[in-house]
Amino acid sequence: MVERCGPYRVRRRIVAHLNFEFRHRTNRFELLLFVLFLLTLPLLNPWVRGDGVGYYAYVRAPLIEHSLDFTHDYQSANESFREGRLDENGQPKAKFRTRTGHLDNHFTVGPAILWSPLLLAAHGGVLIARELTNVRADGFSAPYRYAMALGTGIYGFLALLLSFRLSSKYVGSLWSFIATIAVWGGSSLPVYMYFNPSWSHAHSAFIVALFLWYWDATRVGGRSLTQWLLLGIIVGLMLDVYYPNLMLTSILCVEALQQYAKILGATQFPSRSLLQLISHQVLFGVVVCVVMIPTFASRWIVYGGPFETGYYSIRDFLWNSPVFLSVLFSSNHGLLAWTPLLGFAIIGLLLFAFRFPDAGVPFVAAMLTFYLLISIYPDWAGISSYGNRFFISLTLLFIIGLAYLLERGARLFRQERTALAVSTTLLACFVLWNLGLIYQWGTHLIPARGSISFKEATYNQFYIVPSRLNDHLRSYFFRRSDLMQQIEKGDIEQQQESTQP
Repeated sequence: MVERCGPYRVRRRIVAHLNFEFRHRTNRFELLLFVLFLLTLPLLNPWVRGDGVGYYAYVRAPLIEHSLDFTHDYQSANESFREGRLDENGQPKAKFRTRTGHLDNHFTVGPAILWSPLLLAAHGGVLIARELTNVRADGFSAPYRYAMALGTGIYGFLALLLSFRLSSKYVGSLWSFIATIAVWGGSSLPVYMYFNPSWSHAHSAFIVALFLWYWDATRVGGRSLTQWLLLGIIVGLMLDVYYPNLMLTSILCVEALQQYAKILGATQFPSRSLLQLISHQVLFGVVVCVVMIPTFASRWIVYGGPFETGYYSIRDFLWNSPVFLSVLFSSNHGLLAWTPLLGFAIIGLLLFAFRFPDAGVPFVAAMLTFYLLISIYPDWAGISSYGNRFFISLTLLFIIGLAYLLERGARLFRQERTALAVSTTLLACFVLWNLGLIYQWGTHLIPARGSISFKEATYNQFYIVPSRLNDHLRSYFFRRSDLMQQIEKGDIEQQQESTQP
């Protein structure tokens, strides 16, 4: 007995030591991620603009006016949003009224739900300090906008943190950390995490990361009823935030096929297991619908029906002419044309699926179904979009894919230090290119809408951006309001030029 216990105890101590080392190293990287996030907080841009007017209205109007009357949101919006929607008297035009008499607002309510704790705190603080200051408790003043921007930044950071944690489960924590930093700086996420925080994409990256992380954490050994209910809450909120996220539930479809095949293929038909699985999935669906009540209620109030989204009808989708290649390679906001780093992440995810099929195959299925949806969506380019912003939802999948590719690539080198130096150098080039292109897009050196000339963009990267960047950074940090007005003016001019014959 002693002889048996001896080696067993040794193995147990070794495993415990390895787990401690892994957790300690992972914690250090998580702390470093948090420090980097704190250092980037001055980049948060507390403005409500474009699509963000609609998203933000769903938290501001109920909080301040206790209704879904968006008149003041229209009137206080940025100029390019207002000019087509307000008449000469500053009132919303009749064509923007729905059949229920409400102003059109087809944007989702999920971001408002996620912002609400911070906006409630900001509103309470403004009401308390109202006797001492002249800050307006109208939802538009600085405390509300800063709370909104901070909330978006926090959700963007949590998306990165969850992505790093899940990636570290399968890939070395060093490569997961490097991949997280690279996707953070080399994708469209920075634009919608910092520059346009009133849009929904950072929230979508967070809730999708939470869904994928929790799904993976509960998929082995059979999900309990409580876990199914929690998963239902997450999925419901994921759909509240962003409708295309419905495609990511293909992960659950792949999982269900595997589960049913296992049960039905058993030698002895386990009817109890089958009934339990079905009942859990039904209850999961019920919870999803309950959590989506804010979406259904807002559609009913604004549009007159719980399933009226205000977006394109499904009949208008590009069923007969999908744009599979354009979504990826078009100069009109193609995913890989604008953010080429993600091409390597996609390759890595495919390789990951071969190495870890239980998790990787569902992940690839989610990515493909999401891609197929965007390929048949009429506004697949995102109109005014940095890169293809829709794919920000897949941030976690890109991080896992890139981390795995980096780890595989490191095996080509004799020393990890050499692999690390080569990888970080190459990734830094992609990140710097992306940040330069973000600068060009934000300052209208390249068009915010439609196709761009990559020849012109490349010239700008080397000759224009270095000479102008310093002045604009100073303005961004110290005269931001003036800079935002300049950007808005430039956006209006580009819109007018694009509409001229």
